Amino acid sequence: MLFVFQRMLGYIWQCFYSSCLRFWLKWFLRLVTGRCELQRICARCKAGALRTAQIEYSLKSSKSKVLRAALSLKENGLDEHLAQIIQEKRIKEQKDPTFKVNLRQCLLQINAYNELFEAVEEVRKQVFDSENKEHENMLLKLWDLLMPSVKLESRITKQWGNIGFQGDDPKTDFRGMGMLGLTNLLFFSENYTDAARQVLSHASHPRLGYSYAIVGINLTEMAYSLMKSDALKPHFYNTVSGKPQMQHFRHFYCYLAYEFDKFWLEEEPESIMEFNRYREKFHDKVKGQLQMPEVTLIMTVDQEK
Repeated sequence: MLFVFQRMLGYIWQCFYSSCLRFWLKWFLRLVTGRCELQRICARCKAGALRTAQIEYSLKSSKSKVLRAALSLKENGLDEHLAQIIQEKRIKEQKDPTFKVNLRQCLLQINAYNELFEAVEEVRKQVFDSENKEHENMLLKLWDLLMPSVKLESRITKQWGNIGFQGDDPKTDFRGMGMLGLTNLLFFSENYTDAARQVLSHASHPRLGYSYAIVGINLTEMAYSLMKSDALKPHFYNTVSGKPQMQHFRHFYCYLAYEFDKFWLEEEPESIMEFNRYREKFHDKVKGQLQMPEVTLIMTVDQEK
């Protein structure tokens, strides 16, 4: 009962603050400092998630259509809209020469994140097509990178189980994440070949082993869900000063694949049947890290002992 009452009070306070108090507080601070809220954020916060997230909240909470529209811009319209914001807020650029550059960086990060998610979603919706030569070549290249000394006997074979696919034909395993699952697996193998082979060797452990490819596709779903929920914003805002690209998303997947392998081995589950429980535990760990303002989840390869 007390918890419900506390939540109700919190909700009432939030409504009061956002609908009334926040406006008068902003007005008072503008009067005292001579700067609007956007200027104060840029001056107070260093570049990265702390600044960009507060700018995003300020724009989202604004009653101004011009400011709210800044959250859905294309890069080619960014400078024109930036000028509109400066005019709307009556900002004298001569008195705050760094403001325009700082705000532009924030707007680029905010809008590029949305564009990147659209690109990720587009790849996810692309179905693996065995009639598509490019798709087939990517799949065969994945095998060659992970198993360089073993020749694939045929396209449909039980050998695929050696790198963690469930059946004789891997295409059935890509249904949930589409081509996003395959391209992430391939990116990890191409850019971190030794690390990918190391992880595969751990996945083949007689007691602590797991299905390498299936787990990789599952971790692609984790990366996708974290991005969809905006949980990845602090990471991208801190690690990419400009416009995040698909490669940045793929590098984050590599971080998950590498770190999950270490996590799994450290936890020593009794069997693969406990995968879901440990997957959620790892997911909670990553989400906790992403809530830190200065988070940067960059893959760092350890030396194999």
